[in-house]
Amino acid sequence: MESNSRRSFLTGRRPAKTPWDAFCQRLQRAVAGDFFEFESHAGQAPGAQLVPKQITDVHHARELCVEYGVALALDGIAFAAPITDRPVLWLNPGDALGGCERLEPGSSKWFVQPGCLLGDLAEAGFTQFANLPYHITVAAWLADRSLCDWAPGQVSLSGVEHISLLLADGNRASLGPFGEHNQKPLSGVRMQQLVPALFQLANSADAQACIAAERWPCKFRLDALLPKQGHSPNLAQLLVGHGGELGWIEWLVMDQNLAQPHEERPYYQRYSPTRTRNDELEPQATRLDLAIKTLFDATGLFPTQGQEL
Repeated sequence: MESNSRRSFLTGRRPAKTPWDAFCQRLQRAVAGDFFEFESHAGQAPGAQLVPKQITDVHHARELCVEYGVALALDGIAFAAPITDRPVLWLNPGDALGGCERLEPGSSKWFVQPGCLLGDLAEAGFTQFANLPYHITVAAWLADRSLCDWAPGQVSLSGVEHISLLLADGNRASLGPFGEHNQKPLSGVRMQQLVPALFQLANSADAQACIAAERWPCKFRLDALLPKQGHSPNLAQLLVGHGGELGWIEWLVMDQNLAQPHEERPYYQRYSPTRTRNDELEPQATRLDLAIKTLFDATGLFPTQGQEL
């Protein structure tokens, strides 16, 4: 498939006939990464892909997506249905944002960028990824509910310790452990609003009903704030299996000593939107997911498509 971007390079810059044309031209001028516009057909919303070269490329993309009403979607995970209600820009983290390194010599904690491949982590000693496809990016793994379906209250087994999250409104959220030993002041008005609201949800009757279930029935892992005994609440772990719907992962810190392989369970015991709709906890799960989505992305910049697992 020949991209429109390639053709415009050969024939000269085309005039911006539509808002989508203007969006593509402005984004191409603003970013250092690779931009590819897909061929569009009648009745189909236009789409494009951006492979960022630097984190500022993502920031420019977010700003323009907000301005032009374009969905900002994570590339590399399977959505339950195509995005047809509006134009979409697919973000593929790529090699330029694919670093991983120990925080310090001898430490079990690693700094990991979203484009890092699971194969790179497996070679670094993260045995939890040994049996997973090596080509999957960390961003896609972290968003995939089928690969991150730990039992209720056990999201810490993901090994995720800290996350820097770019929110839909352009703010950054620094998410990590939050307990009696981790009570440093919350930085920024956005975090001061977000965190108390999340803990209020975790203490709700809906969340208490869900944490008692055999499997976590919600899309978003609010049980990260309701851990099993011996573990502390961790705001970063709420992003485990988030489907790319809550924000863009700029980087994360993973603890090699805490990470465990995802427990293989029968298909009928895993999370699925279809099974959730037929679950007795469906009303509670739906209310919690909607509340969390609204807290993180009230304007719907990141598409809510779900995963049919």
